[in-house]
Amino acid sequence: VRVLVCSFTVLSVHGMYSASDDVIELNPSNFNREVLQSDSLWLVEFYAPCRMWLFLFGIVKVGAVDADQHKSLGGQYGVRGFPTIKIFGANKHKPEEFQGGRSSQAIVDAALNSLRSIVKDRLSGKTGGSDHSRQSSGGSSGGNKNDVIELTDDNFDQMVLNSDDVWLVEFFAPWCGHCKNLEPEWTAAASQVKEQTNGRVKLGTVDATVHQGLASRYGIRGFPTIKIFRKGEEPEDYQGGRTRSDLVARALDLYSDNAPPPELLEILNQDILKKTCEDHQLCVIAVLPHILDTGAAGRNGYLEVMMKMAEKYKKKMWGWLWTEAGAQMELESSLGIGGFGYPAMAAINSRKMKFALLKGSFSETGIHEFLRDLSVGRGSTSTVGGGALPKIHTVEAWDGKDGVLPVEDDIDLSDVDLDDLEKDEL
Repeated sequence: VRVLVCSFTVLSVHGMYSASDDVIELNPSNFNREVLQSDSLWLVEFYAPCRMWLFLFGIVKVGAVDADQHKSLGGQYGVRGFPTIKIFGANKHKPEEFQGGRSSQAIVDAALNSLRSIVKDRLSGKTGGSDHSRQSSGGSSGGNKNDVIELTDDNFDQMVLNSDDVWLVEFFAPWCGHCKNLEPEWTAAASQVKEQTNGRVKLGTVDATVHQGLASRYGIRGFPTIKIFRKGEEPEDYQGGRTRSDLVARALDLYSDNAPPPELLEILNQDILKKTCEDHQLCVIAVLPHILDTGAAGRNGYLEVMMKMAEKYKKKMWGWLWTEAGAQMELESSLGIGGFGYPAMAAINSRKMKFALLKGSFSETGIHEFLRDLSVGRGSTSTVGGGALPKIHTVEAWDGKDGVLPVEDDIDLSDVDLDDLEKDEL
């Protein structure tokens, strides 16, 4: 058994830490990447500016958080006084508070004790580190490895930079433990994202030890590093969590940010209703007044309100439909609209065959409140009449014009004896 004796240099610093120090200035934007995702032991001092403290550096990394400036980060770890020193060791998500004296010897002793514990755990087979494997969303890895696209020096520009799609790209090294922990999450997320965005957001990987040109171009210094690529924009560092649910959520945000609002479709046949409601978590359906009651201007006003709401809620990826009053009586009946109270709106969950009705005004405010309540699970629901999507009649699409009264046949009264009409009959 070889024994490594590590020596630490102790420095004394006045005031705030400078760029030349071996202390890394931490803040909410880099804390997760630098500390929580690191294999290294960290001693983190939460301090108020213009104070003098002792610190060590070397194989133990030392960081400092200005807790006056970054109150949210201090609050996250229960910092109430200064200086507070936390030891981020085997479990980064449960740091140990340093309770010893503030002398250099006391700090070195605490660091060595933590290092001994980490070494002992790893020799006994415990993974330690940032516990990424224990944070995964559980279950089997899932996903299809073919949904993760292998990127190289040769194909990167064509596939990523010249693409209209959004890319999340992981730069990894085969020997990297965190990369291995991320792999099943990345694969599962790739398959879910491909399905939920119709392939408009893609997940790829770059072996940075092989494709060093790419790693150098994008300044990759640690593994895994995840970057977001959007056409015509500078790449962005991914700062979120690394479970499949975190990755999918970020991908869907990227998709909806760049996606056009959903199409607002008129219900012309059974297929339109069936596909829209079955392909989306909710389908929002409006029953608008007859064209003779509103004219083209009135109808377009209602449709404009719906399109604004579709834009506002596009991240939900719901389906949006409309029909004219009286055109689909079975649909109205199944939703309890009943041939009156136009305009009306319902939101259907076709998987559960449940629906909710708009109780407020058919306006941006009224519809927003209705959909907001639905999105957070509030509001009363009922079962769709008959327990299934109703029969839909095939109708002609609205031509965008005002309605025309039906033409009545002219009646020739020349053969009618008007005098007979004036006689009373018993």
